[in-house]
Amino acid sequence: QVQLAESGGGLAQAGGSLRLSCAASGRTFNGYSMGWLRQAPGKEREVVAAIPWTGRSAYYADSAKGRFTISRDDAEKMVYLQMNSLKPEDTAVYYCAASVVTNPQRGDDFYYWGQGTQVTVSS
Repeated sequence: QVQLAESGGGLAQAGGSLRLSCAASGRTFNGYSMGWLRQAPGKEREVVAAIPWTGRSAYYADSAKGRFTISRDDAEKMVYLQMNSLKPEDTAVYYCAASVVTNPQRGDDFYYWGQGTQVTVSS
């Protein structure tokens, strides 16, 4: 079992940057693929980025490519999402989640979820 806690959300201006962090607890963190998902009011949940337990070949949604970078530190049991060139449409609650799927790309691939952190981007 994995417990996840996000931090780093907040208010940013368009064009700015934020770095989200996810702290995991549990014995087998390095066996899980990890992801960041987001949900904005009235919109479907979206997998923004995911990184396999191998640490290779991260997945990015088209909306995140070239702007967001996901990374993991298995020794510290941390997952990060560096978000640059933020846009107002990035405003959402961002969730850290864990999956036993090697290359998760759908929300249903994730089994363990954090509580979420709000990101608001002003224009």
